[in-house]
Amino acid sequence: MLDTSNHIPLRDVLAGPALNEFGSFKPLIDRLRRPLRDLRISVTDRCNFRCVYCMPREVFGKDHVFLARDSLLSFEEIERLARVFVSHGVEKIRLTGGEPLLRKNLEFLIERLATLRTLDGKALDIALTTNGSLLARKAQSLRDAGLSRVTVSLDALDDHLFRRMNDVDHRVADVLRGIEKAHAVGLAPVKINMVVKLGTNDQEILPMARFFKSSGMVLRFIEYMDVGVSNGWQMSEVLPSEQVIARLNHEFPLLPLDATAQGETAQRWKYADGTGELGVISSVTRAFCSTCTRARLSAEGKFYLCLFGSQGHDLRRLVRINPQELPLADAIAQIWHGRKDRYSELRGSDGASVLTTDQPRIEMSYVGG
Repeated sequence: MLDTSNHIPLRDVLAGPALNEFGSFKPLIDRLRRPLRDLRISVTDRCNFRCVYCMPREVFGKDHVFLARDSLLSFEEIERLARVFVSHGVEKIRLTGGEPLLRKNLEFLIERLATLRTLDGKALDIALTTNGSLLARKAQSLRDAGLSRVTVSLDALDDHLFRRMNDVDHRVADVLRGIEKAHAVGLAPVKINMVVKLGTNDQEILPMARFFKSSGMVLRFIEYMDVGVSNGWQMSEVLPSEQVIARLNHEFPLLPLDATAQGETAQRWKYADGTGELGVISSVTRAFCSTCTRARLSAEGKFYLCLFGSQGHDLRRLVRINPQELPLADAIAQIWHGRKDRYSELRGSDGASVLTTDQPRIEMSYVGG
């Protein structure tokens, strides 16, 4: 039986099944009228970095117990779940972790996902988020398998600072080599995500902008988020995106750009001289819950409705005990129809907590950013 967290009675079939009048699965809308469009799938909870804001070594040290291999969803199970989600309106799948490139033969999964088609018959948009350390050797095979785009996390260009932040002595040069390779093989536009932690790496904002300006890549600055409990998050360490833009605009005049799609998390800006664009993701100071179209699937098959959730719904059990897709489709529909999560809006820009549950929030390393 599925997890009944968030008071969703999964033992009952949703009034009005997951099928439309033509016998096909139908798009889903939650209680706040938000459609399901994006699915983020974590393929592993392991990572070869120990970034201070995500998997700090004092929590994820040598004695930390990661998920057992047999508890992870197989590629066949992920494909089956993805097919049902796509039948419900998902148009984009992002593979995450942990570090997804640590999952052996990930290309085989991408090949499976690349055969799926959206409700209007288009190819699925398949993206991947990585720390870039293994990307140089993997980029071509990922592209050949059907990967559309890649996002690379890079929090500093200064090698000493970068090594201190990843806490495993990985070099910036290795990540930059992976970024260049991804760009060269056509995983474009490559996006670079920099998490900005005030007092730690905010001095790297301008150097990062100078480096990636005119590169054809899109640099995005992300406010340091209160995901999970392991990173000791404090509001005083958040540099608001409007201050990031002010710093940038002082050296590089910027012009705002319109969003490209419903639910887009980044506010887009272009350089006034026409040499590219950048973005900011204001996950703390400017909540985008009202347009959030994303669901998340953990590496062990837990279905989460919000990055700041505390409990997930166990789809792995259902996918393993029942070979039919209709019960799975109905369960997913029922969960999404009951969704009303809007943590960031309720939390507010002052960082005040609104969680009333005794359950700790999930860690980003477990469910993916």
